[in-house]
Amino acid sequence: GVAEAMDTAQRGMGLDWPTSLELIRRSLDAAKDFSGAASTGSGQALVACGCGTDHLVLEDVKTVDEVIAGYEEQMAAIEKLGGKLIVMASRALAKVAKSPADYERVYDRILSQARQPVVLHWLGEMFDPALAGYWGTANVDQAMDTALDIIAAHPDKVDGIKISLLDKDKEIDMRRRLAPGVRMYTGDDFNYAELIAGDGYGQETCHGQSDALLGIFDAIAPAASAALGELAQGNVEKFHAILGPTVPLSRHIFAAPTRFYKTGVVFMAWLNGHQKHFTMVGGQQSTRSLQHFAELFRLADAANLLEQPELAVRRMQTLLALHGIES
Repeated sequence: GVAEAMDTAQRGMGLDWPTSLELIRRSLDAAKDFSGAASTGSGQALVACGCGTDHLVLEDVKTVDEVIAGYEEQMAAIEKLGGKLIVMASRALAKVAKSPADYERVYDRILSQARQPVVLHWLGEMFDPALAGYWGTANVDQAMDTALDIIAAHPDKVDGIKISLLDKDKEIDMRRRLAPGVRMYTGDDFNYAELIAGDGYGQETCHGQSDALLGIFDAIAPAASAALGELAQGNVEKFHAILGPTVPLSRHIFAAPTRFYKTGVVFMAWLNGHQKHFTMVGGQQSTRSLQHFAELFRLADAANLLEQPELAVRRMQTLLALHGIES
């Protein structure tokens, strides 16, 4: 499956809502040509779509009701196209909420209206500083309690929650406390291999391992696919042998300032021939240094993730030459 029009697509960092909706529309249309294990049951590949409030002018938002209306607008547009919702964290809600009760009110309204179970997304402030104090408190444990209470009140409307805190212990703690049947989708681009493999905790499978909904999987898709295939067959050692070497690359791409990880993802796409240029919305290809790209290239090679090595070398040489370095 594919999670589209989310943080990795520069949502909230240059990609506006009208363009996001067009991306969602095209992705859902393209998914009709594919089928497989990750399907909706109708033979169509699964595409989940980011639903947020980023079309609102942040400075103009004053009330929780405006945030609810913002979510409802995007929700209606995505569901009209047949998309599954990923309810993204809202900068507007983080701005106007006065307490955890405000978060409970907003999510209660959205979840009660959802046509099918949604995935919630808790994006940490390392990815977006405007989301500091989400769920009504700067205390992560208290914030987690609020999120869990919201899920417990709507277990039939929540497929799972993705948390992007880059803290494996917090993720494991929350995973073990989720309502039965509710999945933990790891957003930990530092520790994903061990979180996906799991620890076998509890009677509920969902309590003992995390599913994957990761930005880094865009850059390491061939390895991720092969590794998950081995894990599905019970070959844990092969899973780690394939996925383990990708972790140093991921940690480099997601190094602080973490919000600029998209630059590394796009750089990998360019190296591997998935796009003809290395240009990003808002010129964000310039947010990382040449040294960063050089190390990324080395780590990608070490992880066997350069799909067309000769092309990758030529493109790396082009980038170096642009900075006055001849090979």
